[in-house]
Amino acid sequence: MIKKNYTKTANRCRVTFQYSNEEDVDQVALVGEFNDWDLNANPMKKRKSGNFSTTIMLEAGCHYRFRYYIGDERWANEPEADQHIFNCYGSEDSVVII
Repeated sequence: MIKKNYTKTANRCRVTFQYSNEEDVDQVALVGEFNDWDLNANPMKKRKSGNFSTTIMLEAGCHYRFRYYIGDERWANEPEADQHIFNCYGSEDSVVII
């Protein structure tokens, strides 16, 4: 799930990413163009519901490729992303449009 809250000037947006964690994993990280695909830059917090979430600020007028990195070396996409685009690794990236 992705939730967007724009600032009053609409030039930035608080974006909350939520991973549903149906597999009951212990670690998830948000990884994408906004953090140079750094696995350690945006670890997600596990909530009481078992889902993971994190909120970041992004510049408006852009689109960003991203994926969730699951602690056991798996990647997952966001089913509710604005788009999905093929990458150079033969899989797809999720895209959020701000």
